[in-house]
Amino acid sequence: MFRLVLGLRPACPRVLPPGPAVLGSRSSPRTGHLRRFHCGAASRAVSLGPGFSRRATFLRCPRLAGGCQRLYSLPPHQKVELPALSPTMQTGTIARWEKKEGDKISEGDLIAEVETDKATVGFEMLEECYLAKILVPEGTRDVSIGSVICITVETPDLIAAFKDVTLDSINASGAAPSPAASAPPPPPPAPAAPATAPGSSYPPHMKISLPALSPTMTMGTVQRWEKKVGEKLSEGDLLAEIETDKATIGFEVQEEGYLAKIMVPEGTRDVPLGTPLCIIVEKESDIAAFKDYVETGVVEVATPPPPPAPTPAAAPAAAPTPAPAAAAPRKGRVFVSPLAKKLATEKGIDLAEVSGTGPEGRITRKDIENFVPSKAAPAAAPAPAAPSPAAAPAGTFTDIPISNIRKIIAQRLMQSKQTIPHYYLSVDVNMDQVLELRKELNDEVKAQNIKLSVNDFIIKASALACLKVPECNSSWMDTVIRQNHVVDVSVAVSTANGLITPIVFNAHIKGLATISSDVSVLAAKAREGKLQPHEFQGGTFTISNLGMFGIKNFSAIINPPQSCILAVGGSEKRLLPADNEKGFDVASMMSVTLSCDHRVVDGAVGAQWLAEFRKFLERPITMLL
Repeated sequence: MFRLVLGLRPACPRVLPPGPAVLGSRSSPRTGHLRRFHCGAASRAVSLGPGFSRRATFLRCPRLAGGCQRLYSLPPHQKVELPALSPTMQTGTIARWEKKEGDKISEGDLIAEVETDKATVGFEMLEECYLAKILVPEGTRDVSIGSVICITVETPDLIAAFKDVTLDSINASGAAPSPAASAPPPPPPAPAAPATAPGSSYPPHMKISLPALSPTMTMGTVQRWEKKVGEKLSEGDLLAEIETDKATIGFEVQEEGYLAKIMVPEGTRDVPLGTPLCIIVEKESDIAAFKDYVETGVVEVATPPPPPAPTPAAAPAAAPTPAPAAAAPRKGRVFVSPLAKKLATEKGIDLAEVSGTGPEGRITRKDIENFVPSKAAPAAAPAPAAPSPAAAPAGTFTDIPISNIRKIIAQRLMQSKQTIPHYYLSVDVNMDQVLELRKELNDEVKAQNIKLSVNDFIIKASALACLKVPECNSSWMDTVIRQNHVVDVSVAVSTANGLITPIVFNAHIKGLATISSDVSVLAAKAREGKLQPHEFQGGTFTISNLGMFGIKNFSAIINPPQSCILAVGGSEKRLLPADNEKGFDVASMMSVTLSCDHRVVDGAVGAQWLAEFRKFLERPITMLL
């Protein structure tokens, strides 16, 4: 079970420039970040999630003669911040930049590799852009979470404007904007009943936000709250269960406190990273102060709506209800990213009707994807509507909600099949000696309550074959092929929520009994949804075994960034030609298929791996050498 350390600290207000949207409470540095809105200053920041913030920045130049200051505005750009790539990560090391300044970055491209406290993780971009400036050179150690590491722009002609930008100038312009940077805005009219923003009027508290529990996680689902508002939290208590894109992970607390407010009810789906989940206080008497607490400056998370009630087949026409007023078309120049413009053209969307959420009102890809066209007022003589298709009879189907895990499985499998040039090699393996040796060893270790399976032999033989043919134990990293020196075998396990691949680490140096124990423990935790992130993230080679279901052979999809996956079928008795009185022998034959990435593994290399694999299984005593 993943352990989240919750340290209780006073909620000290931040000192911000005067303005109506000032957040005074402190978020946990391990679990999220504050959204800051500077009013009357020369910069504005809007939080976009882990690792990203868009900011229209003004760089301050030295004071000129005459006492005035000159401010030069940078073009619209995106600041890329270092996200939390593991639940316990505090700082990271930029191991390598995969892109250079000026390079184009496509959606899903790897831009850098960041070494965390768990492993070296690839950092991908989710939108098409250009790398304008690298602010943190590769090899830099102990980079704090949230530090700006590079700047991207949407068009190549904007790159030159960032040639002389430095990390110090970016930090200075964002941290200490001068009141003289722009004329102060007119004071807003006082509302009739202003809502109290969270601030120093609240007792000391800890605000817990949704962290990134896996490198690929962008949203999560609050499956269940294990504690209710007002309950005491003791060290080690389970607070909530969060469904990520990989598994369902439980939050535990290590310090005492009281649950004062739950801001995201259980069952809420697609909660963005950084969204405040709950508030914890030190004293029970402080709970009542948060009864009407409302978080400001945070995007509202919609709870799942109840299923709509079935409507009769032929309902009487109801009186038309006035539709909400459509947004007025935009006038003047429309700022739009190239990708958003392309999507709008494909979907036939008028960009003048789309409200942009990017810097300076720029329209982004998400704006196009979320755009809902407004319904025009009915004409005097409307054309007859086309007959709608007949609805399916009630009770003939069931709509099953798609879990976060299933979404990620679908995305990664689609990405693998579309971007990796698969090819397949199959071979039959005589399993007689393995079955005989397995029976003897099981008799030896029966008293120790250990039972070896055929899959344990397959894992061991695969790991040793990867040492013999290291090309199959490699990964495609866009600019390099990474050849791994250890063999961490991912074993596909089917669960109620989908497929997951827990890892048998260092399988090449482990004995059969240790491998059997590891697989049993990992498979049980996977089916219970209790795998920790480091137990399923990574791996250098994957095995998928469907032999126990009677499958003879199949072809598996490669698990990127790995270059190979072995699909194992079941064993069956076959007649083989033999030099004996009968002229044949009966042998147990198993079919396996190796899926290879042709960018990394050539056909002859894949055939060599299968030859080594078959040799280890047909003569299992050689695995001791």
